[in-house]
Amino acid sequence: MSKTENYQLLVEQIQSLIEGESDAVAVMANVAAAIHEAMGFWWTGFYRVMPKAGSDDNELVLGPFQGPVACMHIPFGRGVCGTAWERRQTIVVPDVELFPGHIACSSLSRSEIVVPVIAASGEVVAVLDIDSRELSTFDDTDSQYLETICSYIAPLLG
Repeated sequence: MSKTENYQLLVEQIQSLIEGESDAVAVMANVAAAIHEAMGFWWTGFYRVMPKAGSDDNELVLGPFQGPVACMHIPFGRGVCGTAWERRQTIVVPDVELFPGHIACSSLSRSEIVVPVIAASGEVVAVLDIDSRELSTFDDTDSQYLETICSYIAPLLG
């Protein structure tokens, strides 16, 4: 099965999984699990934009995920996740070691894609972060389908 065909089935599965659901955490958990299982990625999960304790600023806080333990807090503009949040756009990194300021939660991660989840208000409310143990895993096909998936869950988080 091609990557595109795999994503087409995944999108259908995710639409069925989230139809009628209102709990954002439960939806993020099942979406992360579905992507992780269907695509065989190293790490798949969400970081939510949350108020930073003792500050007026926000930060990304670890949400539902599949894979090994991960960083729990990521500042705005830091690493791939914080940069995708800041730029409000998907970032594909073929080699994480070449990304300035990459936050290495695992030395086994080699490439990464981060997709912002953008609410109807236009605000980024979360990011979908996916890591691979292989270089150059992600491309425009991943971006297209993962952005579609994130658009389905955005209303629950906004």
